[in-house]
Amino acid sequence: MSTHAQPTPWKLHQRVPVAAGEAATGVFGEGPPVVLVHGTPASSYLWRNAVPTLARHHTVYVWDLLGFGASRIAPGATPSIAQQASTLAELVDHWGLTAPALVGHDIGGGIVMRAHLLDGVPASHLALLDAAVLGPWNTPFTEHQQRYAEAYRTMPAHIFDDIVTARFHTAAHHPMPEAAAAAYRAPWAGPEGQRRWIDQVCAVSFEDTREAVDRLGDVTVPTLVLWGAEDQWLPTTTGDQLAAAIPGAERATIPGAGHFIAEDQPEETAKALVEFFGRERD
Repeated sequence: MSTHAQPTPWKLHQRVPVAAGEAATGVFGEGPPVVLVHGTPASSYLWRNAVPTLARHHTVYVWDLLGFGASRIAPGATPSIAQQASTLAELVDHWGLTAPALVGHDIGGGIVMRAHLLDGVPASHLALLDAAVLGPWNTPFTEHQQRYAEAYRTMPAHIFDDIVTARFHTAAHHPMPEAAAAAYRAPWAGPEGQRRWIDQVCAVSFEDTREAVDRLGDVTVPTLVLWGAEDQWLPTTTGDQLAAAIPGAERATIPGAGHFIAEDQPEETAKALVEFFGRERD
């Protein structure tokens, strides 16, 4: 069942200086390491209801992408997929992890694959959730924002907030509680949040995943491609194509989940990951 009772409080208490800013991070549980990488326009808040189940079996490392959530990006740095992948590599080194399981959602999938295939981050397993890897993967809304970035950057804040609110509600299949929607919106509030939103939208490009896509055939670690059956942003056929491009990849679907798979079905998502990580490799 979907978990939509009282939203779980969520705050990352650790700060790690990195080359392009400061990453907000958190570590939960004990066991084989798992690193969770969220996508856009979410934050690590996406994982809040999945972490407790994962943390019963694993040490779970979470972080907010630079420019997202509580993380901060340095002046002049660009919150591109390439930069986030480099930051992921820094964090894996900071945490002293040798080969964690890497989980990427949305552009987090592109970040994970670039970090693994191009930045040399070793992994025991890869899990790609509703992942933006195969291009072109921009939604029509993202394309529109990139085309008219200055209009979005300068529109009245209350109008921008209305647009952002509507956008988050399309990410989930089940009605999103207002408290959860407010938590997703909070990092993008006010003129500074509006600027950061457009900065990250303009930085998102398939060019940053193209090199990783060219090397998908080189993946040798167990890989799971997990999709929400009701994803309105990236269709399930994209997941089928991604799994087909990775040697030996497993393909699974979570019923009753939209693009924010861990928002709609956190327990089922976490259980699917725990089961996958726990299986012996053939």
